[in-house]
Amino acid sequence: MKIKKDILRGLLAASAVIALTLAAGCATGRSPAPDTPAVIKLIDTPLRDTSICLGPDDTYYMTGTIEPFWKYNEGIRLWKSPDLVHWEPLGMVWKYGSSPWHKKYLEAGKPLWAPEVHYLKGTFWLTYSMPGWDGTPKTSGCGLLRSTTGKPEGPYVDVQPDERMGDEIDASLFEDTDGTVWFVWHSGKIAPMKPDMSGLAEPYTWLKTSTPDPAPNHHSELCAKIFGPGSYDARTRHVGFEGAFLFKHDGLYYLAGAEMIDGRYHCMVATSPTIKGPYSARYVAVRDAGHATFFQDTQDNWWSTFFGNNPPALLIETPAIVPIQFDANGALREGNGLIDFTE
Repeated sequence: MKIKKDILRGLLAASAVIALTLAAGCATGRSPAPDTPAVIKLIDTPLRDTSICLGPDDTYYMTGTIEPFWKYNEGIRLWKSPDLVHWEPLGMVWKYGSSPWHKKYLEAGKPLWAPEVHYLKGTFWLTYSMPGWDGTPKTSGCGLLRSTTGKPEGPYVDVQPDERMGDEIDASLFEDTDGTVWFVWHSGKIAPMKPDMSGLAEPYTWLKTSTPDPAPNHHSELCAKIFGPGSYDARTRHVGFEGAFLFKHDGLYYLAGAEMIDGRYHCMVATSPTIKGPYSARYVAVRDAGHATFFQDTQDNWWSTFFGNNPPALLIETPAIVPIQFDANGALREGNGLIDFTE
């Protein structure tokens, strides 16, 4: 993987680069990459669920869950950067509460979680989600916002204001090479958007892996609550129990998700030649990254965002990125030790 010298050197000079401890194996027997990944801190502002996209002006845009993380936190903030080093705040670009379906969440003082920023179809889009207003997963929900001006600062309108678009948290968008846009959320639910992006075109499909992973220490304690004790498929064949993210590279679809493996919040990945799968056995792709998103820089290098939800991750709840690469078999790997520094 090649990266322009001035970008990487600037990142290393301006950011705290932290060596993560090596994980001991992964869910499917694959070993982590032998190098220790570089986790590159971006800004000092506390942020969970970091999302970054490259805009049409070769500017990077970033968002994520803002403080307070566990109670009402107003809405969505954005930052922008020309180089992934110098970040400028754009402020609060949208506050939740005006859409009818928000009413119970607002009354309960619930936070807005895991917004993502995307640029497609000539404008900016923000996905967002909120935990259950009654304290249970069944009333969680997520939605989609569109910038009416084509600008990242908006203003934004709720695409579907009368009801939630997704029935759980962690919403994302994926535009396929044929131009179809898919709404992606939670543990791997996907549905195509209507051509005018006004809503879902059909009921969702739940993406599954070809190989189940029933080991109790390879799952969050939330899995039983989310999927129910009687659903073997749901409990063992999800890529992650939350944080679904979908992208495509060299003809393969990569489904990422967050999972607790031996108590550590890792980013898991599985692949498929078709969007609806089935997907390969999942594996730990980026250690301690948890709910991660993926993007390409201006030189087409790939990066993962980094969560750092809990120790032993050495960078906690601070926006950061990790360089990644793809091996000969298409497996996603942390790419620190394999970067080519040539121009």
